[in-house]
Amino acid sequence: MSENLKFAVIGGGSWATAIAKMLCVNLSEISWYMRNDAAIEHILKYKHNPNYLSSVEFDINKLKLTNNINEAVAYADYIIFAIPSAFLDAELQNLTVSLADKIIFSAIKGIVPETSLIVGEHFHIQYDIPYYNIGVITGPCHAEEVALERLSYLTIACGDPDKAKIVAKSLSGNYIKAKISDDIIGTEYAAMLKNIYAIAAGIAHGLGYGDNFQSVMMSNGIREMKKFIRKVHKMKRNINDSAYLGDLLVTGYSVFSRNRMFGNMIGKGYTVKSAMMEMSMVAEGYYATKSAYKLNQGYGAKTPIIDAVYAVLYEGKDAKSVFKKLTESLD
Repeated sequence: MSENLKFAVIGGGSWATAIAKMLCVNLSEISWYMRNDAAIEHILKYKHNPNYLSSVEFDINKLKLTNNINEAVAYADYIIFAIPSAFLDAELQNLTVSLADKIIFSAIKGIVPETSLIVGEHFHIQYDIPYYNIGVITGPCHAEEVALERLSYLTIACGDPDKAKIVAKSLSGNYIKAKISDDIIGTEYAAMLKNIYAIAAGIAHGLGYGDNFQSVMMSNGIREMKKFIRKVHKMKRNINDSAYLGDLLVTGYSVFSRNRMFGNMIGKGYTVKSAMMEMSMVAEGYYATKSAYKLNQGYGAKTPIIDAVYAVLYEGKDAKSVFKKLTESLD
């Protein structure tokens, strides 16, 4: 089924590298676009990405590496975007090849700042891509554990179940289990929101709160997520499924979570700017916090955790005072 279809990965970071690794297990060839010419040359010479998941060794005969996004898009039937949401719009500005007949899957956990839309909605509204040609790849899954070939789970959501099955099959392997979902909007919002809760968990840890408090906050976080997503896209879903609760837990607790790491630095007293400079990777939750907070001004869901993180990151309020107040609103 998927053997005759061509896939392209857009992005050069850890998640793009992990996805390229998964695809190469099942496909004879993929296109892989990244902006960094030096990284492309390094992969061709040494068979691994020098900047991310450097332990992953590639069969370069399976890779069509390019620094031209139009080459990758023209090559592929299925295009998987795995770049930070803050940079998506700028990358798409370079497109001259049409996306009209392409199947777009987003592995991006964030909101496009220029439009305040999740990635699927951005492609639908800005590029007129029908929802049956748009999908989402979400966890619970960390790229670092894919590199280590530890058992991991993916959720592949698409309005067209056949296309979801094709992507699931193309990514599955001995250590990757993939299931499909029809909740394309809900899973994508969940993937965005869980990064905010992971920042909250990190701030709490940095402030000295223990596991007991963080478990209460995660419990409140999944209920808060449920309220938010229900406002955005009401449909029958089990918020305790791994695409929602599982992804929230791994992002909130894992040592690999860049959002938790970012929050931990904020809790320890770093400014937002200094924390971002010290991290080599983008914390998607930083951008998601502003977008979710602004969106919720219209939805009116009760979101004390999102509000607290927004107050710390964007209003410059003291994290210790904000989280002391937050403890009074959780149960």
